[in-house]
Amino acid sequence: MTKEKKLNFGLILTVYLLGIFMGAVDTGIVTPARTVIQDSLGVNANTGIWMITIYTLAYAASIPVMGKLADRMGRRTIYLLSIFLFGLGSLLCGLSHNMGSFTFLLIARVIQAIGGGGIMPVATAEFGTTFPEEKRGMALGLVGGVYGVANIIGASIGSAVMDIFGTTRWEFIFFVNVPIAVFILIAGFFALPNTREKAQSKIDGLGIGLLVIMVLCIMYGLKNIDFFNFTDTLTGTDVYPYLIAFCLLMPLFIFVEHRAEDPVMHLEYFRNKRILITLTVAVITGIVLMGLVFVPQMCENCMKIKTGDGGYFVIILGIFAGIGAPLSGRMTDQRGPKFVLSLGFLATIAGSLFLIFVTTVYPGWITVIISLVLIGTGIGFTMGAPLNYMMLWEVDLRESNSALATLSLVRSLGTVIAPAIMVGFIAHAGAGVSGDLMKLMPTEINVPKLPYAEELNQAMKEQNIKGMPDLTAMTTVKIDLTSAGTGNSDVKIPDSLLTELQNSDVTSVTASARDMAKYMFEEMSPKITAKIYDGVDQGIDGVNTAITKMDTATAKMKKGQAGMTKGISGMTQALAKQDAALAKMRKGRAGIEKGYEGVSSGIAAQKVLHDQLSTVYDYMETAGTAMPPAPYASRLPESVKSKLSPAVLTMLEKVYGQQQLKGMIDGFADNITTLTAKADKLRASRNKLDKGIASLTAARAHVAAKRSRLISQKASMTAAIAKIKAGENSTRETLRQMKVLKAAVPGAFKTAEKNYLKDVDSRSGKIENTFQKTLNVGFRQIYAMTAISSAVGLLLLMLYRRKLRKDQ
Repeated sequence: MTKEKKLNFGLILTVYLLGIFMGAVDTGIVTPARTVIQDSLGVNANTGIWMITIYTLAYAASIPVMGKLADRMGRRTIYLLSIFLFGLGSLLCGLSHNMGSFTFLLIARVIQAIGGGGIMPVATAEFGTTFPEEKRGMALGLVGGVYGVANIIGASIGSAVMDIFGTTRWEFIFFVNVPIAVFILIAGFFALPNTREKAQSKIDGLGIGLLVIMVLCIMYGLKNIDFFNFTDTLTGTDVYPYLIAFCLLMPLFIFVEHRAEDPVMHLEYFRNKRILITLTVAVITGIVLMGLVFVPQMCENCMKIKTGDGGYFVIILGIFAGIGAPLSGRMTDQRGPKFVLSLGFLATIAGSLFLIFVTTVYPGWITVIISLVLIGTGIGFTMGAPLNYMMLWEVDLRESNSALATLSLVRSLGTVIAPAIMVGFIAHAGAGVSGDLMKLMPTEINVPKLPYAEELNQAMKEQNIKGMPDLTAMTTVKIDLTSAGTGNSDVKIPDSLLTELQNSDVTSVTASARDMAKYMFEEMSPKITAKIYDGVDQGIDGVNTAITKMDTATAKMKKGQAGMTKGISGMTQALAKQDAALAKMRKGRAGIEKGYEGVSSGIAAQKVLHDQLSTVYDYMETAGTAMPPAPYASRLPESVKSKLSPAVLTMLEKVYGQQQLKGMIDGFADNITTLTAKADKLRASRNKLDKGIASLTAARAHVAAKRSRLISQKASMTAAIAKIKAGENSTRETLRQMKVLKAAVPGAFKTAEKNYLKDVDSRSGKIENTFQKTLNVGFRQIYAMTAISSAVGLLLLMLYRRKLRKDQ
């Protein structure tokens, strides 16, 4: 290997570490801006995730290629090319905002990732081979520390840039890399040595192509596996075709590499027990590193602080990882990498166990800091110098770039597999969150009593108006808080809101519950109010119909009343005429009666005279001639005279003969006959008149009775009209009440919403505690995984025995 004779190691360290920091930060800097970017460029979430996925894949695929090219073309050349590509890709990523093209962004991200993949292995190889022994450990330790810290704080830096420039200027999360890249290019051109392999062999182009395809297949396939739904996702088209392609290409790749003059990846690495242990431990360190990604969220959950503030705790990790990394390098020089890695794994195990059994149970500043100090120290001891030392010990110096690229590539497998599992822990804990929280949420909405609800319910029954809902039942609305609820409910909560609830943090879970409640009202209120409105409108229609019928009935009855009034008037006139006729008939009868009485009196008087004269005649007939010839008045004895009326006596003073007396008696008899005939006629007229009076009286009584009935019917109809009028007034009042109730519905539901949200807010403490407790289960599982992985790493290190190279 050729080297520059005089080197400024401080400047070299700065140039390389600055590049490592820039490249490592960018693996996470896009994360907080992903939704903003995808919305700005008009793509959905499934498409937007590719801005991260494509970077990961291109980054992993470029690592071995760039490492191999560095052996052939020189580390400075490839490093500065990588920086140039990274800076160019960053510039193009930012310009994609102005172009409004998501496709352009993806292409730019690939360019950026290809450059990023050449930074870490080249810098590591330079530190491990060029730096003097007394500085090598510190330098390699700083590589691990800077890389680890940058990975950890990448998302926080992205959030900070967004806060400074605003979400509408997201291009600056990419533009910030451009001046850094320019500085590195200028400084690197003058300060970096161009170390490279002297012997030139044919480039393994086919091997490079196959390796890139294989890396893309295995990384993409593993990335899409849900280890908690392993069987289903393994058989998905996003997984098994790529894993099959990897398996099919593997024998071909092995065949090509065996025949290559200068293979891109030396297969003997995987036949060397020590290298195999080193690579396996590298996978484990990648897994442990990914556990740090969840530290901010864990701190936010334990400390009940808002999202984003957990990033401040990452500073603790960064400080102790930054302290541990160079310290691990120096200790590696003194005690060896196995010892340092063992300390790192022990610190990680201690920090993870402390976090599981103490921090998540008794959250507080002290417990959080203790766990982060231990984990940060463990990361600082495992990420940098020790593994690089172990890898460089096992390969020739001319293979250092390729070897360290292989180490970086294998470590990236851990960084791909671990999040898929760890996110599953959080997701499964989050899935339990919804069930636990739903038990705390109010299951009923109490709507204020609608005005006149009870009165209208009763009125609808009494008026037999159909279609009205039970307005009093609307004061309580049941809620089904599961997306697939099977019970009777007025609203169903969609999966999207339940997912939002599951993805909430401890400070936003109550707000998510409020969002769910607001959605519920947006979905529920129109349906229920429409139901009420429809019922009330039906009731209004029914009431209006009833009012119309009442008006029609009243009009008919008033028309009938008018006819009755006319009939009563006619009958009254008829009765008046009948009364007049009866009066005349009674007056005529009275005259006839008077005449009849007069005739009867005359007959009686004539009869008295006739009878008395007949008595005188009979006496005279008996006395005969013995009587003196003188007027009969003087000839009668006193006994006879005393029986005669003065009138007869007066008449007898003029009677002298029997014949004369006889003539008078006959005359009276004739008079009696005449008067009797006249009396008979008068009696017949009277009887006929009596019959007429009786008939007219009966007719009058019939008319009077009919008139009385008509008057009674008219009175009844008047009462009926008054009753209908009263009913109509009552119905119109019902109509008014319905309109008042209908107008009150929106306000009632608005009040109900406020009351429900107030109820949710009142339970915020319980909601947050339950969320915290449930989600902590996922964090315990994550850090149990880091503890177990670290324990496996310790066991592997027990099998490791260093073998010195001949050139050492």
